[in-house]
Amino acid sequence: MFGTIRKHQTWLWAVIITLTVISFVVYFSPYSRMNAGYGRQSGGLGSINGQKVTEQMYRDALKEWDLHTFMHSGHWLDQDKKRNNQETEQQVYQWMLIIQKLEQYGIHVSDADTAEMARQMLLQAFGREASPQMFIQRALVPRGYGAADLERYVRHFVGLNELIKTVGVSGSLVTPQEAQQVYEREHQELATKAVFFPTTNHLASVVATPDQISAFYSNRLAVYAIPERVVVDYVKFNVTNFLPQAQTELSTNLNEAVESTYQQMGTNGVPGAKTPEEAKAKIREQLVRRQALMNAAGKAKEFYQTLSSMEPPRAENLRIVASSNGVPVSVTAPFDAQEGPKDLEVPAEFSKVAFSLSPDEPFSQPIAAPDGIYVIALNKRLPREIPPLEEVRARVVADYKHGQAMSLARQAAASFYQTGTNALAQGKSFTNITAEANVKPVELPPFSLTTQRLPEVEDKINVTQLKQAGFSTPPGKMSQPLQANDGFFVLYVKEKLPLDQAKMQADLPGFVNTVRRGRQQEAFDEWLRRESEHGLRDTPIFQRPPPNLGSAASKS
Repeated sequence: MFGTIRKHQTWLWAVIITLTVISFVVYFSPYSRMNAGYGRQSGGLGSINGQKVTEQMYRDALKEWDLHTFMHSGHWLDQDKKRNNQETEQQVYQWMLIIQKLEQYGIHVSDADTAEMARQMLLQAFGREASPQMFIQRALVPRGYGAADLERYVRHFVGLNELIKTVGVSGSLVTPQEAQQVYEREHQELATKAVFFPTTNHLASVVATPDQISAFYSNRLAVYAIPERVVVDYVKFNVTNFLPQAQTELSTNLNEAVESTYQQMGTNGVPGAKTPEEAKAKIREQLVRRQALMNAAGKAKEFYQTLSSMEPPRAENLRIVASSNGVPVSVTAPFDAQEGPKDLEVPAEFSKVAFSLSPDEPFSQPIAAPDGIYVIALNKRLPREIPPLEEVRARVVADYKHGQAMSLARQAAASFYQTGTNALAQGKSFTNITAEANVKPVELPPFSLTTQRLPEVEDKINVTQLKQAGFSTPPGKMSQPLQANDGFFVLYVKEKLPLDQAKMQADLPGFVNTVRRGRQQEAFDEWLRRESEHGLRDTPIFQRPPPNLGSAASKS
């Protein structure tokens, strides 16, 4: 099937390093064993609409949802710190329900449609067209997946989109008149002015006595607590040490690979390159660096195999193996799970692995980073502690003063709002009101409900908050005081601006389709909710509210 997708003679430069690092992290990470966290023991998988869920069905669905997550977010399931096993299990069961429904509705996807969707997915995921063969070899094979897993997922994904069209057909019944009303509501722009009350106006007037600081600190001990930290020993296989070897290994075909890649991408496709020579030099550098990372990974794997063969497993074995191999051992400064080591250029996976180490499992498999491959061992854990006031006094004083300044800014905004609202009711203009209050209004750029960015004011106001304030305030009125990025603001809505009729008429045909798709999605989501309540009642997740898979599927 994948043969129907146009192939390239060489890999796209923009994808090379991304996939290399991804594959190393996945291959070496102890979290890559998907069954050790997301899988269930056989016999406890339940049934979907009376069909028994087998271990193979669950495993295949788990792989597909893992692929879905990667295609739409850029990370695998086990690389999401916010995700929990329960959420994943819910999504896997609902994915199995969808697969079952594809069969019931007779939705079968052709090889050509599957291949085209695979091409589009890789294009969206990596920004440039990449061959499935490369993706399979560099990203999937190290994870234990293959071409069959990718094809099965893509085929089901295309089928899901057909299922959405089938069961959501009622939502597509949108008339042009209805769509125009939605368009007018979403594209109506407002003319507004804002008055800001920043905390900086009040900081100088805040007095912080020793007793106030002491009380403030005592009431916020949890804020100043130092979280649990770890210290790890590590051996680093620096990519720079492997560059000469990589250069030699690639010398025969390197020029051809560089030229072929450049012909596909051009100068504009290589960030920072201004001339063909610069572009080719950067391509050459990345090709060599990729090979060097692979060589470093090979050495790291050999090191780890020796380390893991020693019994009993002890953290100090890292130093023994390092000494016998003539490689240095370094020690990190203490770091917490959220921030990670500040002196190393490592991915979040490094901290995740470090905090999983224990006396029983004291060292890690190799971890890939942009500058090399790491093998780490637990040195020590530092428990959570509360620092004495004197150690954090400067921070406590700054926090106290900022809090007091925020309170004063809130009072100033509330006072202006009260005075201004009364003055508007008496017929005074907003200009005169601000002049009498000795505050300076800021005229904001026009915005609508569809506005995503307002660069002129984003350093002061959250755009979503601004839209909520604007469209909940009638023209000629002021909003209640709202918190800004640093202080508070009051928004005055001057008027609704007239719509550009010519633009609306030009946009409407496409907008009608957008509204129809949205309504169709809503109808499908409701259908899927009902089907889940019935079809998944004999599964382990029945007591938990199922997640919305339809909306996630519609992103592609």
